[in-house]
Amino acid sequence: MVTITFPDGAQREFDSGVSGADIAGGISRSLAKKAVAVKIDGALADLSDPIRRDARIEIVTRDDKDALELIRHDCAHVLAEAVQELFPGTQVTIGPVIENGFYYDFFRNEPFSTDDFAAIEAKMREIVARDAPFTREVWDRERAKAVFEDKGERFKVQLVDAIPEGDDVKIYRQGEWFDLCRGPHMPSTGRVGDAFKLMKLAGAYWRGDSRGPQLQRIYGTAWRDRKELDAYLTMLEEAERRDHRRLGREMDLFHLQEEAPGMVFWHPKGWAIWRAVEAYMRRRLDAAGYQEVKTPQLIDRKLWEASGHWEKFREAMFIAEVEEEGREDKAVAALKPMNCPGHVQIFNQGIKSYRDLPLRLAEFGSCHRYEPSGALHGIMRVRGFTQDDAHIFCREDQITAETVAFCALLSSVYADLGFTKFRIKFSDRPEKRAGSDEVWDQAEAALMEATRAAGYEVELNPGEGAFYGPKLEFVLTDAIGRDWQCGTLQVDFVLPERLDAAYVAEDGQKHRPVMLHRAILGSFERFIGIMVEDSAGRLPLWLAPVQVVVATITSDADPYAREILGRLTAAGLRAEADLRNEKINYKVREHSVAKVPVMLVVGRREAEERTVSIRRLGSKDQASAALDDAVAALVGEALPPDMKE
Repeated sequence: MVTITFPDGAQREFDSGVSGADIAGGISRSLAKKAVAVKIDGALADLSDPIRRDARIEIVTRDDKDALELIRHDCAHVLAEAVQELFPGTQVTIGPVIENGFYYDFFRNEPFSTDDFAAIEAKMREIVARDAPFTREVWDRERAKAVFEDKGERFKVQLVDAIPEGDDVKIYRQGEWFDLCRGPHMPSTGRVGDAFKLMKLAGAYWRGDSRGPQLQRIYGTAWRDRKELDAYLTMLEEAERRDHRRLGREMDLFHLQEEAPGMVFWHPKGWAIWRAVEAYMRRRLDAAGYQEVKTPQLIDRKLWEASGHWEKFREAMFIAEVEEEGREDKAVAALKPMNCPGHVQIFNQGIKSYRDLPLRLAEFGSCHRYEPSGALHGIMRVRGFTQDDAHIFCREDQITAETVAFCALLSSVYADLGFTKFRIKFSDRPEKRAGSDEVWDQAEAALMEATRAAGYEVELNPGEGAFYGPKLEFVLTDAIGRDWQCGTLQVDFVLPERLDAAYVAEDGQKHRPVMLHRAILGSFERFIGIMVEDSAGRLPLWLAPVQVVVATITSDADPYAREILGRLTAAGLRAEADLRNEKINYKVREHSVAKVPVMLVVGRREAEERTVSIRRLGSKDQASAALDDAVAALVGEALPPDMKE
């Protein structure tokens, strides 16, 4: 017998080997009809899987959020079958679930086209309508290799070889078609439904190796119903409209070019946003007791080896080799991919006392990491970036207080920058890591306790911690519901040990400090891109690159417009004058495209009365005001949030 515990805490005993389908049928016929999978101790499994030990279970229906992963997984299998029916000779490789959908990689001599999508989708609907059951079989390794070899599926043969000895070789059938797969799957193809769509084509390499065979990747999305699919497609249309790359061109913020891949050329208007954000962050950090530092761009590999970053990040580092006088070999240095080892070097200068802790060192650190060219994306994914980085050196008993203070600071900064919703992921130890299990137990317990003390609940993100410590990941939600992971907080007992950081405690002995790695924005480039997309370019007045444009209706008002421009710039506003011999409606349209938040329109009458007509971005209404009142109001409105009373 096994004891099954249900989500409400109720327990029942069943014969060993009972399946999720058996349990669902025992509860009600309607639940058995709706069930698509079972969660056993939190892990998704086939409804038919036998349960041979005491376990907590949850019956998953198609309406549950967990069903999305299964729908997308099954849809990938349906896609693969459809492609092989329509295009015989095509080899299938892998087809994982990804955020909002799935993809499948195919090997085929002839290229696919998006024109093929209609036929593929029609075939997929036909396969779904067949409602063929998913059935699992466990094959002998040699049999699996022989079968796939006979079918000409050489990539599947390699995948079988990659399965660790002792692990089952699982095959899932859907009718006559079958695939190598770990599972789980829903009961049949019919459960996929019709809320799916093929999205795009891309190139890929077998196992991500550019030296390997080139594959064709078909991306798709799948949802529980048409309403969800339509909402997602609408969101994509809105995201296209808000794309920071398009807005960056329209607003003249930045550009990228092939001579410097992944490096941003900031134009004056884009740099104005940067400077406003940087000045704001500097004021917030100063007020929170951080001390700003600056560390070198190039650092000898010896430090990276000592810290462990050379082993972990070597492939992502930009390396410089120079001939040093007096050395037979070349000196090897790396452009820093992160700032933490440099901050430890500053901490290590001189003797530190427990009275000096916590010591908060902050740097707007310029870092470089090699990203594959296919992964680069505007200013969101780059090779050269600036982190709003800081490291807090503290005693273990100060972790909670520092975490609480950091969470409060981060929450306030996000609110000032227009983001009121975020959630926190708790990422624990990765498979490859530095430090003993005892140290990781200590660090994870300390961070979890501190986070709860700050008043936050977390989502577990297993195995995604940094190689030296667990971390919190702060995930923002933007105006159209997309998630962006930005801020982080990591508890590190490892790096201070590796780099010999120490302070003198009350007992007169040397102790290792705890190192809290933390960032709020993450990187300036990416966060500015997120803000541009979140606001659709309509940044708040204090962040807008051009805050006010003074536009003339007739040339008679040019002297008055120049006077207004002088008043605005003297008051600290970023302002321009548009004195061109163009119609005012043309000027309004042009500056609206550039997302200028305020226009002051002046003609002969305004010049005589010393007034201005105020037009706001997105509004057809105009308001008239005396010049002095308008300037004073705009100055107050343009104050950054932290400078307002």
